[in-house]
Amino acid sequence: MSKESAQRITRQRQIILEELRSTHTHPTADELYSIVRKRLPKVSLGTVYRNLERMVERGDIQKIEGCGGQKRFDGDTKVHYHVRCLECGRIDDVMIKPTKRLEISAMRETDYQITGHKMLFLGFCPKCKHKIHANG
Repeated sequence: MSKESAQRITRQRQIILEELRSTHTHPTADELYSIVRKRLPKVSLGTVYRNLERMVERGDIQKIEGCGGQKRFDGDTKVHYHVRCLECGRIDDVMIKPTKRLEISAMRETDYQITGHKMLFLGFCPKCKHKIHANG
């Protein structure tokens, strides 16, 4: 790989990270690709996917799984929970303090060495909740 190519990848990764951190919608790779293309018109979808996976591996971002069909990404690496709307798929942060008691209970129950946890709450967002009650 040439020095110029390595710098271009670093620049692409930086722009992907900047765009991810500037949104709170927890986009899919496809959604982020559409956003990034405004700044990098020649970027490929594969480049966005590869860079997202590298950033997850490095701990620069979080991957949110269990959100329907596609993985979503979060630029906020602080330990926090998420909630997903069962109707529209919207994902929001739940900024309650994570509890170590869950990890301790899981260790006792399974004999695993627990190193952390992620939690995804399920429910209906305010818009969908209102719609469901209105039709109910």
